[in-house]
Amino acid sequence: MKYHVKHVTRYVYAAPVSLCHSIAHLKPRSTPQQRCLTANLRISPWPSVAREHRDLFENRVNYFSIQQAHSTLEITATSEIEVQAQQLPPFDVTPAWEQVVEQLRTDNDPECIAARLFLLPSPAISQLKAATDLARESFTPGRPLLAAAEAFTAQIFEQFEYDPSFTTIATPLNLVLQHKRGVCQDFAHLAIAALRGLGIAARYVSGYLETLPPPGQPKLRGADASHAWFALFLPGHGWVDFDPTNRCVVGDQHITTAVGRDYQDVTPVRGVFYGGGAHELTVAVDVDRLTPATIR
Repeated sequence: MKYHVKHVTRYVYAAPVSLCHSIAHLKPRSTPQQRCLTANLRISPWPSVAREHRDLFENRVNYFSIQQAHSTLEITATSEIEVQAQQLPPFDVTPAWEQVVEQLRTDNDPECIAARLFLLPSPAISQLKAATDLARESFTPGRPLLAAAEAFTAQIFEQFEYDPSFTTIATPLNLVLQHKRGVCQDFAHLAIAALRGLGIAARYVSGYLETLPPPGQPKLRGADASHAWFALFLPGHGWVDFDPTNRCVVGDQHITTAVGRDYQDVTPVRGVFYGGGAHELTVAVDVDRLTPATIR
């Protein structure tokens, strides 16, 4: 599938901002399942300094600095991406999850060594016994890793309510567990905390969903904004992505922008500014499937 993505972020300030420094994770990365065909970033006012680099996780990061007074800031990211579904082994023949835990702990394969970073607590995901205990309902002794992960994805979907009004980016994970409600970011953080507690490497994935699905298919939750899900590491295969918000294995309706330990590593836009006072933030995302006639 090929998609056109438009992501517009707009800040309106109560008073002029004299200087701002920002970074953005808005250009999709390339993966074995995804090819970024074009990616552009338009910033208004025009920045005095702008550059792009790759971070520790190979995400595309754009830094920019606006060094003139401004009362609004608008960042428009557009891209075209080609996506295919993950090629996965049958879930019930993958190794038992305990075997994967032991392999991650002892194997000297470079990919296993790199994955160990995602076993550790991170700024937004601390060790949380309650999350790990929850996962044990699905990660029963000897169960194949991907079969257990699929069951846990369904478990989160069934036991937690999708409620955009309940949490913010600063809501602690223990409150999400206590009230059993949240949004895609919360469910991804919950799954990652649980898996890391079991000894399974898990990482946070940010991206987008197709805004309007083909006729006859349901619209996925989170399709009108940035979306988030989790991925776990299967030695010998690589990272496998699951979306607990929509109870599915990530397929060709998901577009990956960035990966990291948690949300703080992949924030779409963040920075510091001088002046401005109170501000209003609006975000609009459109993901349109391209037909052969519209592919450029």
